[in-house]
Amino acid sequence: MTSPVQVAARRQGLALLLISIAQFMVVLDFSIVNVALPSIQKDLGFSTQNLQWVISAYALTLGGLLLLGGRLADLYGQRRLFSIGLVLFSLASFAGGLAPSSTVLILARVMQGLGAALLAPSALSLIATTFAEGEQRNKAFGLVNAVASVGFAAGAILGGLLTAGPGWRWVMFVNVPLGVATIILTPFVLQESRAQRGQRRVDVLGALTVTGGLVALVYALSQGWLSFQTLGLFALAIVLLATFVMIEKRSSSPLVRLAIFRQRNVTGANIVNALATGSFDTLVFVLTLYMQRVLGYSALETGLAFLPMAMMLLITSNAAARIITRVGIKPLLIGGVITLVVGLLLLTGLTANGTYMQSLLPGIIVVSLGMGPTFSTIIIAATAGVSDNEQGLASGLFNTTEQIGASLMLAIAVAASSSHMAALFQQGEQNEKVAIAGGLQYALFACVISVLLALLTVIFVIREKKRTSASRELASSSANVKNDVLQPLACVECL
Repeated sequence: MTSPVQVAARRQGLALLLISIAQFMVVLDFSIVNVALPSIQKDLGFSTQNLQWVISAYALTLGGLLLLGGRLADLYGQRRLFSIGLVLFSLASFAGGLAPSSTVLILARVMQGLGAALLAPSALSLIATTFAEGEQRNKAFGLVNAVASVGFAAGAILGGLLTAGPGWRWVMFVNVPLGVATIILTPFVLQESRAQRGQRRVDVLGALTVTGGLVALVYALSQGWLSFQTLGLFALAIVLLATFVMIEKRSSSPLVRLAIFRQRNVTGANIVNALATGSFDTLVFVLTLYMQRVLGYSALETGLAFLPMAMMLLITSNAAARIITRVGIKPLLIGGVITLVVGLLLLTGLTANGTYMQSLLPGIIVVSLGMGPTFSTIIIAATAGVSDNEQGLASGLFNTTEQIGASLMLAIAVAASSSHMAALFQQGEQNEKVAIAGGLQYALFACVISVLLALLTVIFVIREKKRTSASRELASSSANVKNDVLQPLACVECL
């Protein structure tokens, strides 16, 4: 006979499976489209200048609306926003696959970004409200982060296979069956959070200023640094974001309650997220360029080269989630970030005459050993101690800092790489591969500096809560319940 505890455990396991699928879809879309860009350009007649909008339309919409999406989840219910986000994302994916022109595809990518902006923060906040703070929640975050990590690497592999097989349109269609299945199961598996009662006002002026400011900032970071257009966008972003802060200080129903930044761990975790995760995203970009333009890899070969990274992240994220309650957030973060620095330093040795086994694989493995624990712990630190009715806000902040960090680090890395490449050519370097490898080395050095700043943030900002003997006894007494909850989650790991 099935006990109520086992029924609840099974339900939580299925809930985590759905949330993991949703996160997999959002992360997959970052990398799967990149591989298909040449085919998209040829089929829909994109100019080289406008092709970037296939990526930028999604990234700008997502980065600009994440805070609003997180707050709406708190106000109107996390499951509701999760479902709306899934519907929008799936419909946009279907429309993108059918796109007859470049304009329709870009509009579909904007709609995908909107869906993802509602989906991503509500998915993370559903974990925080479904699983009790402590080992259960840590394990859940670890599994979701592991699946997301696999999704990022799988995007390159799957994109290559689909583009070479049925065609680039299936890069968009692949989201549809996953989305439809998750939409159907959501009402039966996920429980609605307690939406805020009483006056549920949306801070419209705050939402407009922060969205406009973030879009201007993300777009400026993706452009050349010294053009008048970029400087104007930076100025616009500063004015809009400063206006947003002033509005939030005076608003009775703020979009972002600024007092949340007084929680050192929330602030510290978001800084580390921007610096470390932004550097990791930039690393994937750098390695992709190195493999394709220096080593001469095809799109599919490049995707397969990231497979060891995906597998190591899957293993280390899960391992970190299992020991974080015993070891603590801060020691794991310090160890993870130091290991990440070592891995990046190993990769700075790449050369034009390098090989995958010699120049890349050792560094990729060490980076993955460090990034797994870092992924698993920063999201826990960013949401721990936050009340359930602000988990959407905390998750939206976390996703936003990742987007801003990735855009900032990519812009810095590209600037450093391009500058050094130009200097090498001016010095008389004739071999293009040597110049590219030299430029990418400087991009990696920029990532090293960023992660060192993340390490200083962990050491001096994040605080570890000391566990009392009573809490240890409580953790021990709940072990049987925990195991009942987590056993059904094993099915997620097969993703």
